[in-house]
Amino acid sequence: MLSEKEKIDLITRISLDINEAKDIDLLMERILTNVKKFFTADAGSIYLKQGDQLQFSHTQNDTLRKRLAPGKKLIYNTFSIPINNNSIAGYVARNSETVIIPDVYNLPDTVPYTFDSQFDSLSRYKTGSMLTVPMTNQHGDVLGVMQIINAQDDNFDVIPFSPADEPLIKHFATSAALAVERAQMTRNLILRMISMAELRDPKETGAHVNRVAAYAVEIYEEWGRTKGLPQENVDKERDVLRMAAMLHDVGKVAISDLILKKPARLTREEFQVMKSHTFLGARLFGEMQSDFDEVSAQVALNHHEKWDGSGYPGHMDAATEKPLPGHEGPDGQPLPKKGEEIPLFGRIVAVADVYDALCSRRSYKEPWDEDRILKEIHQSSGSHFDPDVVEAFFSCLEVLKSIAKRYPNEE
Repeated sequence: MLSEKEKIDLITRISLDINEAKDIDLLMERILTNVKKFFTADAGSIYLKQGDQLQFSHTQNDTLRKRLAPGKKLIYNTFSIPINNNSIAGYVARNSETVIIPDVYNLPDTVPYTFDSQFDSLSRYKTGSMLTVPMTNQHGDVLGVMQIINAQDDNFDVIPFSPADEPLIKHFATSAALAVERAQMTRNLILRMISMAELRDPKETGAHVNRVAAYAVEIYEEWGRTKGLPQENVDKERDVLRMAAMLHDVGKVAISDLILKKPARLTREEFQVMKSHTFLGARLFGEMQSDFDEVSAQVALNHHEKWDGSGYPGHMDAATEKPLPGHEGPDGQPLPKKGEEIPLFGRIVAVADVYDALCSRRSYKEPWDEDRILKEIHQSSGSHFDPDVVEAFFSCLEVLKSIAKRYPNEE
């Protein structure tokens, strides 16, 4: 077990670590990973407040993960619970009060809340001890709830959470809440940029870009695992990829409504105009001041390139719309990019974007059925798509399907 000084040092390091994550989804993952480390806990969940509800937003469970094949992830669906005294998380959010429970199956009669054992029954998991703490900002507003399950001793036997740790975990929860607040602001700023594109292009919705971005991160993680990339490197890159992928089509704000909103397939001339959204989007990030600018420009410019060189816009300088030095064709146009000339994140977002487009209704088509979609992606390996990226796509397909349920289209 950790000494008091070791616990304080660990909480300090964890608080610094979570401030490095900018994307809200990846931040919640990092928060849970670190707080589980602090308690040597087996599982945990984060609920974020939305109005008078708590949205189940992220979960981890080491016992259930160990039942999976190596490299596979838990699949979970989101749901909402009311902020009231009936549930443990609802009670904590409503009363802004930390609750420590030695055994959730033996609650005292004096508490107003109950434990819902449905998940345990379905998953064959046994919840024992539980610590539930409100995540409050500097003004005391509850942003969400963090729930940690099954603290463990040195032999990994389940033990109660220690009340003596409550001040430390409250401090950490406040740091986590501030990081969540910043990450939510970042996500909202990106979604406002998307909403500008959505005003022009009805297909460019918040749900669509959230799905594409989440797909891209999962595909990248799987690609990195198969390539033997250090997890530390993957963790650093996926944070900026998640945000950049949301903005892959932001250049459409500069395309005419007559083209964007045309309820039919585009003519050849119209398609040439549509192609310009790639370099126009990249141009928005031309004055690169961060990794985010660099990756966003890279994704915007390259997500319509194809592995066999038949994509667009090719080796183009986004600022001048001219070929890059040494990449001018006989006709004066940029030579095509193919294979690994296309940046990795462009190759990944290409698969994620096409997958979501095929799954979605468009003015000129209905959603394709799953077999047809998967056949199309498989057959496009080596022509449209990087074969290694397609392999990673199929390896994490079940997780991608669960992501689609988290970000449904608004009816």
